[in-house]
Amino acid sequence: MAALAITTSCASGNKSEADDFDYTADRFADIEVLRYQVPDFEQLTPRQRIYIYYLTEAAIAGRDILWDQNGKYNIAIRDLIEGVYTNYKGDRNDENFKALETYLKQIEFANGIHHHYSTDKFTPGFTQEWLLAQAAQLPEGTVSDVEVLMPVIFDPTVMAKRVNQAEGQDLILTSANNLYDGVTQAEVETYYNAIKDTTELTPVSWGLNTRVIKENGKVTEQVYKVGGLYTQAIERIVANLEKAAEYAENDTQKDIIAKLVAYYRSGDLKDFDTYSIAWTEDTDSRIDFINGFIEDYGDPLGMTGAYESIVNFKNTEASHRTEVIAGNAAWFEANSPVDPRFRKDEVKGVSAKVITAAILAGDSYPATPIGINLPNSNWIRAAHGSKSVTIENITDAYDKAAHGNGFNEEFVIDEATAALMDDYLFITDNLHTDLHECLGHASGRLLPGVDPGALKAYGSTLEEARADLFALYYLADPKLIELGLLDNPDAYKAEYYKYILNGLMTQLTRIEPGKDVEEAHMRNRQLISKWVLEKGKADNVIELIKRDGKTFVQINDYDKMRELIGQLLAEVQRIKSEGDYQAGAALVENYGVKVDPELHREVLDRYAKLNIAPYKGFVNPIYTPVTDADGNITDVTITYGEEYLPQVLRYSRDYRTLPAFLTGK
Repeated sequence: MAALAITTSCASGNKSEADDFDYTADRFADIEVLRYQVPDFEQLTPRQRIYIYYLTEAAIAGRDILWDQNGKYNIAIRDLIEGVYTNYKGDRNDENFKALETYLKQIEFANGIHHHYSTDKFTPGFTQEWLLAQAAQLPEGTVSDVEVLMPVIFDPTVMAKRVNQAEGQDLILTSANNLYDGVTQAEVETYYNAIKDTTELTPVSWGLNTRVIKENGKVTEQVYKVGGLYTQAIERIVANLEKAAEYAENDTQKDIIAKLVAYYRSGDLKDFDTYSIAWTEDTDSRIDFINGFIEDYGDPLGMTGAYESIVNFKNTEASHRTEVIAGNAAWFEANSPVDPRFRKDEVKGVSAKVITAAILAGDSYPATPIGINLPNSNWIRAAHGSKSVTIENITDAYDKAAHGNGFNEEFVIDEATAALMDDYLFITDNLHTDLHECLGHASGRLLPGVDPGALKAYGSTLEEARADLFALYYLADPKLIELGLLDNPDAYKAEYYKYILNGLMTQLTRIEPGKDVEEAHMRNRQLISKWVLEKGKADNVIELIKRDGKTFVQINDYDKMRELIGQLLAEVQRIKSEGDYQAGAALVENYGVKVDPELHREVLDRYAKLNIAPYKGFVNPIYTPVTDADGNITDVTITYGEEYLPQVLRYSRDYRTLPAFLTGK
């Protein structure tokens, strides 16, 4: 599972501002695009740099897959909008053109026509008539079936939401993604229930790499593989993986790539498990990567994995703290406030490291997680362990970009709390991610016979809540002082305050007035914060106070807050371990979904004055091969100067693999 940044606005200290690197690449709509550095890339050997280069080529080669997964008209619309933008001969200050430029930036950032976070469809600021007129002037072959695309772009009732999570609705029929076609939610659930074996001790991740359709009246799957769905893109991924294998650091890496290629060729999920086990058990290699169909947040049923890839290498110095955490995993599990029935009897193979991202791709580009714990398979975690990473060059870029933005002055209750956050938020933020990924997702166990998918649409939210609660609970534990990971017993309060402030208030800047919370990570944070607020009322643990007409979070008792976090962790783990769908649904619906409209409006008004973008993402560095006289690659250089639109337009040109209408109209 992936951890997203809790907020992209809260400024913290502990990092020097003496840095000439230009972190800001672009700003539009509700988004700021940043750059990130890749420290120590130059200190790698030429062979390692070439290995990374081919892995990055494999990563970007799958770009079109995600676009098509997110919506079957997405690539055709991208062709149209990019075509108009690049071929436009008129006044580029014209209102319609400027609106098209913003729309282009939005869809490129979201990998489709729906917002990457809210999943609502973007509303163009240009007119349909103007776009049709521009389309008529495009070179022949730029895009076809323009009339088919018009209602998809302009009609707000057509394909309105990429992922619908509304209770009581058919989540498949009302979601605009391209993971299902011609089938209802009931038909899909019936199909998978018929092929699942709840007694299987090593179940595959059903639906992870398929599109479910109805063919000749029968529900069936189209498998993502060489020779199957997305073969054009997967063949290019495989070709670059095989080139990378020639420069692998060791035989273990070569074997992992061979197993991944075997899975891409077969599409067999047992082959994916074989690869996942080998990948999990490689804890010695400096360079690592993920590549494949991984996180299922884009599927309303939480099954199909979105294409994603991150290439990275270990930050040896910073990994000390994660190695300490992983080395004490058994202690954390044994001392959890969770019922012993739901704890692991034995903690196996938990490994953790801090990494430097070298490339972001697919579902990790331009918006990216700050931490990852994989594989997601429960039985592989139990039998073989998991790998956890914190992406520190990304968190560092967030931190540097947030300096001096006025957020603390506007939303933090007093100078003492703001000072604590300045001193300790960077390290406690990273420790929260470490604990969330390394131990939170890896903790606990399902009772025998419990279906890993029993929590259905609520599964992702509750899993993220479980990991966040685990991290929050232990962030305040004296064990972290004992282990030398923190030097102040009050340091955790910086993260506690930020987390509750965000869950109750500031993350609302990401939601339009009148709408519910829908994204899994946001639901998780609101669920925890509102539950603790409500359950702590009797002891006045947390309160919302008014000062000069503004609402502030005031935490009165951090110790009791931690006790409440432990109680909620125990309940969420019970729900997961027992597969208690009703209790899980009630918890999410009661605490994680609804928004106080008055508080929402106040937060939006206060945040607007700061001129801070609620969402941030990144442009990638450029890797350029160095060749000898015979054209052989001898080294790779890195540069950072590429702007946002030139980069995504280059990706569309140089990494195009799929036709505009791959799966029909």
